[in-house]
Amino acid sequence: MKETISTENAPGAIGPYSQAVKAGNMIFCSGQIPIDPATSEFVSNDVAEQTRQVLKNLSAVLKAAGTNLNNVVKTTVFLADMNDFTAMNEVYAEFFSDNKPARATVQAARLPRDARVEIECIAVL
Repeated sequence: MKETISTENAPGAIGPYSQAVKAGNMIFCSGQIPIDPATSEFVSNDVAEQTRQVLKNLSAVLKAAGTNLNNVVKTTVFLADMNDFTAMNEVYAEFFSDNKPARATVQAARLPRDARVEIECIAVL
C-alpha cells in the first residue's frame, strides 16, 4: 500500500507528481529545488544557500512523512555545474554529519526553474 505525502512547509509539486510517497516503511522524496515555501521564490542564486534551502525543504517533507534526515539512506544530487560540487558538499555535510547516506552526484544540463541544485532522497521510517 502506498500513501501520498504532502506539506505546506515545502514547495508544492509543480507537475503531476507528489512531494513524497510512502510505501511500507520507505519514503521516496521527489527532488526539491531551492524555493522558499513562504515566498515561492528562490532563496538566492548562491549554490550554498540554495543547497541549504533544498535540504530544509527535504527535511519538511520527511517530517510530514513521520521521519527525518537521520533516516535517509540514499540521496541523488543534481548540479547545474559540477564546479559547484565543493560548495554544495560543505553545506550537505552540515545536514548529514552523523548519518552519511549513500549518494550519487551528477551534473544535469538544466534543472527546474534554472536551479543550481536539486536533491531527491529515500528514507526509512
